[in-house]
Amino acid sequence: MTDGGPVSFEAGDASGRDNVRPLIVQSDQTLLLEVDSPGAEACRAAIAAFAELERSPEHVHTYRMTPLGLWNARAAGLDADEVTSTLTRWSRFPVPGAVLERLAETMGRYGRLVLQDDPRHGLVLVATDRAVLEEVVRAKSVSPLLGPRIDDATVGVYRAERGRLKQALIKLGWPAEDRAGYVDGTAHAITTRPGDAFALRPYQRQAVAAFAAAGSGVVVLPCGSGKTLVGIGAMAAAGARTLVLVTNIVAGRQWRDELLGRTTLTEAEIGEYSGARKEVRPVTIATYQIVATRRGGMHPHMEALSAEDWGLVVYDEVHLLPAPVFRMAADIQSRRRLGLTATLVREDGREGDVFSLIGPKRFDAPWRDVEAQGWIAPAVCTEVRVTLNDEERMAYALAEPEERYRVGASARSKLAVVQALCTSAVAAGEPTLVIGQYLDQLDAIGARLNAPVLTGKTAVAERQRLFAGFRSGELPVLVVSKVANFSVDLPEASVAIQVSGAYGSRQEEAQRLGRVLRPKHDGRQARFFTVVARDTNDQEFALRRQRFLAEQGYAYTIVDAEQIFGQAG
Repeated sequence: MTDGGPVSFEAGDASGRDNVRPLIVQSDQTLLLEVDSPGAEACRAAIAAFAELERSPEHVHTYRMTPLGLWNARAAGLDADEVTSTLTRWSRFPVPGAVLERLAETMGRYGRLVLQDDPRHGLVLVATDRAVLEEVVRAKSVSPLLGPRIDDATVGVYRAERGRLKQALIKLGWPAEDRAGYVDGTAHAITTRPGDAFALRPYQRQAVAAFAAAGSGVVVLPCGSGKTLVGIGAMAAAGARTLVLVTNIVAGRQWRDELLGRTTLTEAEIGEYSGARKEVRPVTIATYQIVATRRGGMHPHMEALSAEDWGLVVYDEVHLLPAPVFRMAADIQSRRRLGLTATLVREDGREGDVFSLIGPKRFDAPWRDVEAQGWIAPAVCTEVRVTLNDEERMAYALAEPEERYRVGASARSKLAVVQALCTSAVAAGEPTLVIGQYLDQLDAIGARLNAPVLTGKTAVAERQRLFAGFRSGELPVLVVSKVANFSVDLPEASVAIQVSGAYGSRQEEAQRLGRVLRPKHDGRQARFFTVVARDTNDQEFALRRQRFLAEQGYAYTIVDAEQIFGQAG
């Protein structure tokens, strides 16, 4: 069976009965989903809990079941029987027996090693399978982290090595279930305001409850669906000093505003720990950048914050957690930890570290489910393909391989298309974001549109002024760099135009669509355009970026730039 080619399936209704079988399960643990089948949407939603989308051409999408995906599913409450039932229900042909055996064996690995507190021996690693314990204690990456052997099934663990042990075990293929519990930290009441000031939606309540029951882990919710409120709910449940780690100071100040508006916390109780201020208070909001700052081989701010008696650490946009902060996470495993994200995808491949150090996925709400309930705006995604002129095509052909993406992605032929899209959107009264990667390209677009440009060089006060002007409607168009990818609340933005991106970054594509997913006061849908240079690697990278959104059920309509000009007329 070739990947990506059309496959014939039996048709039927979308009820999930036996005549609707849009899936083929292959012996290499890949799943082929025919997207045109009536049952495809329900099947996609079912398999997304344990399989990751790899390729998404027009007719058949390819998913793969990986150990980490299966362990996350297991930690979230799915077992092998339920995964087997899903595959059997939707598969057009009998599921290969070897596949079912492998997934049962893989999912069975989670929980055969358990970290727990023993009244006499302190932190211990307990095995339900003696052979597994014998295997791991002899591993060179594990043995230095362990204390004395207690009995055939139990070995002591140095408490300071709790996080690093979990990292080492997952790399060996034996993820440990951490039941060792948490210290409460210094108590500090965080009371939510009554009524509409803090009214959690059903999925937010479920997310808070799932986290509170576990004490650590990741909550995955779509952009614009209120992850901050889940964080506040977890803080109220913990009732303790809390450290909130954020991507940038603008995001941090949005957190502060939300806390002041939705809880009884006062400004004196909320500290900002950033390049500008070093305030440690009962609730402290720090940027990843300041925590990761290194001086003389040390991370002074990380050490200072780690020394505080926190009861909860919240990692906003946890998929962006910088590598140095993983060390901090490893050092504070006795503290409750909550990761918030729209996608567990990491382009550096460190999803396993998020799993072991922050915790496995505890709750995941599919984007389309949240959209169907009316909590995020429906969105239409369009890829606009631009044909480069002869001069640009030659420049692309002559460019060094490492420069070709930039040459194609920032081609000036895109400017007229962007202008036409913006003119149409503004005429319809739709607040519009133009988002890109390259500053010279953004400056050219800003000049052509007579619109302000916001980049990493823009001062924080000016950023806040521009965002406020956009929210109020004073600025109908805002041109932004990647600094606006994350944790920026622009609820009325209804059109986003992406002109260039970080190569094939799936997480970036999801976050950029997320800028326009806040529900609109008039119920209108969001529109997301990505402008792509035809016959260049810009087109190839665009396809890679779209994979995560395709996994969530979003489809891209491909149009020629000439159609845009015709519509703009």
